[in-house]
Amino acid sequence: MLQPRSPREPEFLGQLADLAVDCAPVVAYGALVPQAALDLPRHGWVNLHFSLLPAWRGAAPVQHALLAGDEVTGASTFRLEAGLDTGPVYGVLTEAVRPGDTAGDLLDRLARAGAGLLVATLDGIEAGRLVPRPQPAEGVSHAPKIGVGDARVRWEHPAAAVDRRVRACTPSPGAWTTFRGARLGVGPVDLAGTRRGAGGLAVSDAGPDLLTQAGALAPGELAVTKRAVLVGTGSSPVCLGAVRPPGRKAMAAADWARGIRIEPGERVGDG
Repeated sequence: MLQPRSPREPEFLGQLADLAVDCAPVVAYGALVPQAALDLPRHGWVNLHFSLLPAWRGAAPVQHALLAGDEVTGASTFRLEAGLDTGPVYGVLTEAVRPGDTAGDLLDRLARAGAGLLVATLDGIEAGRLVPRPQPAEGVSHAPKIGVGDARVRWEHPAAAVDRRVRACTPSPGAWTTFRGARLGVGPVDLAGTRRGAGGLAVSDAGPDLLTQAGALAPGELAVTKRAVLVGTGSSPVCLGAVRPPGRKAMAAADWARGIRIEPGERVGDG
């Protein structure tokens, strides 16, 4: 197996030339492949990319699909060229985005289905059945890498946007906010009338008194009962699922709130 630090290394290029491969498949590779390497395999390099190209070209297509609220995404196989994910497409598959999907959930399904697409593409190339088609000029969007700063929850945003950001950053790099000046990890939240995962309570579980109070919550303001922790947003409140205090494992938000004794009017996102 060849594992170069850079595909531009002369040693790697020499080894690849000696192998005389017909086609070079690649998945989730974080560097642009130089033309000198692209020209070596007889059928070029074939990349499996987790979007419906030309949508979401770049390093984080799954995360950006979730951030944008896409209802359908997918995977594409295409021939690598010098541009960033601009090459002609061999094949595609579609995948519905489920309401509770995190980036990890969606990527897992796409990876499983995409493996079959990649094998079918390589078989089609070998048999001479597949000819790649140029990507359309319309519908281009870009998906740069999601950093830690991008994963900070903005409670002034509408509840749906808060929900999408948290799910897009789960499990990596991990959504977060601040509380009492320290960073607090945030797992997927619940919107009104929904339930998402173990340890997450729907807003309907919070009780009528708390729901009445929550209607007036300012962005980031907390409202707590024994069973639920609500947070105000730019629209309606959301119910916290799991949180991760500094130096500790993730825990249910209600357990966290009991342990730290949240005072009336306290907020997350305070620092």
